[in-house]
Amino acid sequence: MHALDGLKVLDLGTFIAGPFCATVLGEFGAEVIKVERPGTGDHLRRFGTETDCGDTLVWLSEARNKKSLTLDLTDTRGQQILRELIAETDIVIENFRPGVLERFGFAFEEIEQINPRAILLRVSAYGQSGPNRDLPGFARIAHAFSGLAYLAGEPDGPPVTPGSTSLADYMTGLYGVIGVLLAVQARERSGRGQCIDLALYETIFRALDELAPAFQQFGFVRERMGADTVNVTPHSHYQAADGGWVAIACSHDDMFARLAKAMGDPGLASPDRFGPKHARLDARDEVNTIVAQWVGALPRSEVLQRCVEADVPAGPLYSIADIVEDPQYRHRGTITTVDSRIGPLAVPGVIPAMSDTPGEIRWLGNELGSDTESILTTLLARTPDEIAELRADGVI
Repeated sequence: MHALDGLKVLDLGTFIAGPFCATVLGEFGAEVIKVERPGTGDHLRRFGTETDCGDTLVWLSEARNKKSLTLDLTDTRGQQILRELIAETDIVIENFRPGVLERFGFAFEEIEQINPRAILLRVSAYGQSGPNRDLPGFARIAHAFSGLAYLAGEPDGPPVTPGSTSLADYMTGLYGVIGVLLAVQARERSGRGQCIDLALYETIFRALDELAPAFQQFGFVRERMGADTVNVTPHSHYQAADGGWVAIACSHDDMFARLAKAMGDPGLASPDRFGPKHARLDARDEVNTIVAQWVGALPRSEVLQRCVEADVPAGPLYSIADIVEDPQYRHRGTITTVDSRIGPLAVPGVIPAMSDTPGEIRWLGNELGSDTESILTTLLARTPDEIAELRADGVI
């Protein structure tokens, strides 16, 4: 049994944000039909590292558990098929630019008439309203507009990419899951669906902790701090004697006292030195230098062991080569190997872990249109002759 067994999802999106929401729902049992343009399909099929099967590694991983249906939504027959699918669907997901879905004849008011219980998730760069609603945008633009990219980099350097260029897509997909599940719960009481409106930049801005209240209260504009963070120290990255890097996080005074003891200098945490948080913040550079010198005199494994013994939060900075060898990753199944069209493929596993209704990867990304005929036959009762005509006319 899966938590979302029986839930039907139409994925009309492209690239990552909307489709990632559908991916997560599919991992936990929802039946996901991916609607793609005939001939070309989702742009995600060509985004990332290409493979011998014609689709990229990103597609194979992120289109997991989805059935592929090709459908030309500019054709009236394609629009009619979509209407029939919406009538049988719980959730419709789209991330066109605002107005595109309406041009196809599927404003939310139209969807409500087709299926009053249908839930529509709409993802766009800036949302369905506001002066920027019609502007295009991807995750990189969301990182810039949200304020995240401004904070990424060294103090004397330019803003840089904050890790993954697709972070906003994945976070927006997760907020999409939250919105969908909230709407499903509300539907249990009201009997009606609703429209969910998500902007890529909003989900990133929501995660920037006190950025807004600090500016509103004190006019404080946070600047780039490299690996440091604004309100606590030491809370950074430090290089060990063997070249490996260690992350250390001392978020309050007790943690720093434990670190000082692990460093063999408990006096560092005395009230007249760096024990109080304000004293450490006032002497951030000095404190970081002391910690960096201690870490730099030891191999990374010994630094980590001493932190473990002292109950100080610390961890290694990993590359993917480190990750695949780590026993914690193996034990949790954070990376799992699944059969695919290019053979066994290592992909991120399903999270979260559920005791009674765990998620599952049933298959990785399908070929374009591989499920078109079965969907039209079993769900919409189209005859073989009708399907052949649609195919000959390029509708599917």
